[in-house]
Amino acid sequence: MKTTLAKAETTTHGWRIVDAKDQILGRLAVSIANSLRGRDKPTYTPHVDTGDYVIVINADKVKLTGAKEEQKKYMFYSGYMGGEKYRNVADFRKKRPEFIIMNAVKGMLPKNKLADRMLTKLKVYRGEEHPHSAQQPTPLAS
Repeated sequence: MKTTLAKAETTTHGWRIVDAKDQILGRLAVSIANSLRGRDKPTYTPHVDTGDYVIVINADKVKLTGAKEEQKKYMFYSGYMGGEKYRNVADFRKKRPEFIIMNAVKGMLPKNKLADRMLTKLKVYRGEEHPHSAQQPTPLAS
């Protein structure tokens, strides 16, 4: 039996769409990360980007379990002494709900240059509308 490895030149990238409304953040991020990596395809190769583009709509309506809305904190550091800032999920849901999903998916991708290229294939939108209808995205199976 011969093992075939995918090549970057021969892979095709499809378009998937997922509605984040009333879905739990962690479970949603796992399915998005698997699709970005290509783990749901038979041609999956760890060192080649075989994944699909993923469009996420209704990012502001994603659900978190427990008291994470107020207790989960994101830390930002300016590089200066005392330059730490902490913001919770409720702040991001008002101002930048796309960040919540992007950060969760980024944490589930490998920590290398390939993951940076995979993350550019993730398109997250606050509401129902998105400009990618010409790509005819298919629903992502959760």
